[in-house]
Amino acid sequence: MYESFLNYPSSLFGQFERLRRELDDAFGVSGLASSIRSATPGTAPAVNVGRTSTSVEVYAFAPGLDAGKIDVTLDRGVLRISGERASGIPAGERAVQVYTRERSVGSFTRAIALPDDVDPARVEARYRDGVLQVSIALRESAQPKRITVQ
Repeated sequence: MYESFLNYPSSLFGQFERLRRELDDAFGVSGLASSIRSATPGTAPAVNVGRTSTSVEVYAFAPGLDAGKIDVTLDRGVLRISGERASGIPAGERAVQVYTRERSVGSFTRAIALPDDVDPARVEARYRDGVLQVSIALRESAQPKRITVQ
């Protein structure tokens, strides 16, 4: 694998990108469109990102969150989803000693770089059944056009 890097341009970011692709291929991970990137999830909700002929669709899987406390912003081609997940252990008169905690708690932020052809003026976000769906329309100039042959 290292030898393959010797054949590519000396761009450090290019080398990281090629390494990521090779690792994805080695572990059977299917890649998205090359213009869509996302940060490593960590404690943040898992996301799926896809593209239709008219929009980019982002799905964040975040059950148990209050929709009013989810912040979605789009700035300079970067979609940010942030919020906070409560512990889920009710605060009461008795203290609870936690032995196992498999659900992550605390604040999170996901940053997803979007392609250049999205229209930041046409974004919709919906939260239902623990899934946040953000739909970002593509610019009209990026939409497929049928050409009549004469």
